[in-house]
Amino acid sequence: MEQTHALGRRKAAVARVYIVAGKGNITINDRPLEDYFKEETLRYVVNQPLAVTQTEGQFDIKVTIVGGGTKGQAEAIRLGISRALCEVDKEAYRSTLKAAGFLTRDPREVERKKPGQPGARRRFQFSKR
Repeated sequence: MEQTHALGRRKAAVARVYIVAGKGNITINDRPLEDYFKEETLRYVVNQPLAVTQTEGQFDIKVTIVGGGTKGQAEAIRLGISRALCEVDKEAYRSTLKAAGFLTRDPREVERKKPGQPGARRRFQFSKR
């Protein structure tokens, strides 16, 4: 099996995922998964597509990620892994990943700050007199 490439995005995070047959090693920015994500919940989010498709230990995954915070990065990696698994074997994995909701790109972004006010929606305090 040759290397498969996919892209995952969430908020400001962009993850490039490379997947190849292997022993189940996940490397993020040249660091192991356990070193990059200290929180167990974030490691769980990254491993969700592999758990749903029952492919833990079958693929080596290399991820390059830039931007965003830790939660956004974990969810971007989840989308990238899901898309890469679909490219590996579409009919085997696509239906289960789609049912779990891992192939949908979350479109929510931070709303920009508008001029003349302190935040995106927040206004300065109104003074009647």
